[in-house]
Amino acid sequence: MLKKIVFWIPRSIGIGAILFMLVFSLDCFEAGSPLGEMLTCFFMHNLPSFLILALLFIFWKNDLALGFTFCATALLLTLAFNGFGNNKGILIVAAPFFLAGTINFLGHFLKNKRLPHNPEI
Repeated sequence: MLKKIVFWIPRSIGIGAILFMLVFSLDCFEAGSPLGEMLTCFFMHNLPSFLILALLFIFWKNDLALGFTFCATALLLTLAFNGFGNNKGILIVAAPFFLAGTINFLGHFLKNKRLPHNPEI
């Protein structure tokens, strides 16, 4: 039961964080703008989200690689948007990725946990 929870929670957090990032690109759609221009803007705004989503599906079964991917995403978002400086708002976007990565690491170590062998029993 715990393994299923540790498997699904970080993936759900990751998908939710990606969808949250997708919401920011909806400002591309304006009345009176050409459709091609709006779709290009929408696609360009969502390239990072599409990349993270692709990596999520590639590393779906590998907790360790997915943990590194999510933690690296959180770090890159924080660095790219000056999260260590004055822009603390980026932590709202980066924190779910860090949390999902940490839970993935936990899942990897729980799955690969070996009990010590005691031959006396």
